[in-house]
Amino acid sequence: MAEISIRPAQAADAAGMSALIGQFAEQNLMLPRSAAQILRALPEFLVAVETTDAPDGVGERIVGCGSLAALAADLAEVRSLAVDASQHGNGLGGLLVGKLLDLALARGFKQVCALTLRPRFFERLGFEVVDRWSISPKVWQECIYCPKFHRCDEVAMLLTLPEPAPATAAPAARNGLLKRLILAPVKLMLA
Repeated sequence: MAEISIRPAQAADAAGMSALIGQFAEQNLMLPRSAAQILRALPEFLVAVETTDAPDGVGERIVGCGSLAALAADLAEVRSLAVDASQHGNGLGGLLVGKLLDLALARGFKQVCALTLRPRFFERLGFEVVDRWSISPKVWQECIYCPKFHRCDEVAMLLTLPEPAPATAAPAARNGLLKRLILAPVKLMLA
């Protein structure tokens, strides 16, 4: 039986993350990230790791990753979100985004954006389609250097995070989205 857990990325994960992202970059679905680029931004990344019991010991492989990049004091971006094809349809992408939103809340961001070719995925998570120029820190920090800048086919998405509930507030007072996303370990059991 396989188990999937989501955790902060470690230096040893960089090559696997780069390879996973590269699979989608080869299909022109996202920008590539080298292992060196990932290492420079390592604290921003989470990974989903599949652990299996094997006759020769425990095996691990990276089956998902994503990062939360700060663009401004109150705006962060979900970036480099990739899920291995073997996990498509299992909810892993949504769990990764949920954990990245947890990080955004913990770091005090008010909004989280994403540029995507899969807007329906982000809409299901509460994001809304916005004009690309409404997230101008992203446009002028990253997009301007992208080879697709003048013919970008990605959709800009934005989520305004709820104000944190006071520490004394009952859990029921939290936003419905946050009920699912409180900073808790995530493990999926797969048959």
